[in-house]
Amino acid sequence: MFFDIGPLELIALVILAILVFGPEKLPKVIQDVARFIRKIREFSDSARDDIRRELGPEFKDFDFEDLNPKNFARKHLLDNEDLGLKEIRNGFDLRQELAEVTDAVNGREITSGRSSADAPGGAAAPPDGAAPDRLRKADPAPKADPPPYDSDAT
Repeated sequence: MFFDIGPLELIALVILAILVFGPEKLPKVIQDVARFIRKIREFSDSARDDIRRELGPEFKDFDFEDLNPKNFARKHLLDNEDLGLKEIRNGFDLRQELAEVTDAVNGREITSGRSSADAPGGAAAPPDGAAPDRLRKADPAPKADPPPYDSDAT
């Protein structure tokens, strides 16, 4: 209904008002409340008109609900398609971009979406005639025997 009050809650409020104010005073209380609400609406409308008049003609389409941060962001950021944000968001694949940068730093070739590190064998060989990659650590020589397991040390 209004103010998120359902029909059962409204009936409960009416019964409560009859019990608190009594059937004789209830019409007078309702008139006073209605008059108070009317005065508040008139006051807010006059304040809104005064603000619009003081701002000038360039703000004649100004809507006070735009001052709410959620409405402001929705109006200026999400509904504005002039920026082309949807196309940028949909056309950008972060994983692919990072893989390309990683491959470029490691000196791997990029072939049809797969780097040479993805090839069977796993290791990226430097291209023919290219200098060895100095950014990568040299592979340590494989150890012959692993150290013995010490159960007391764990």
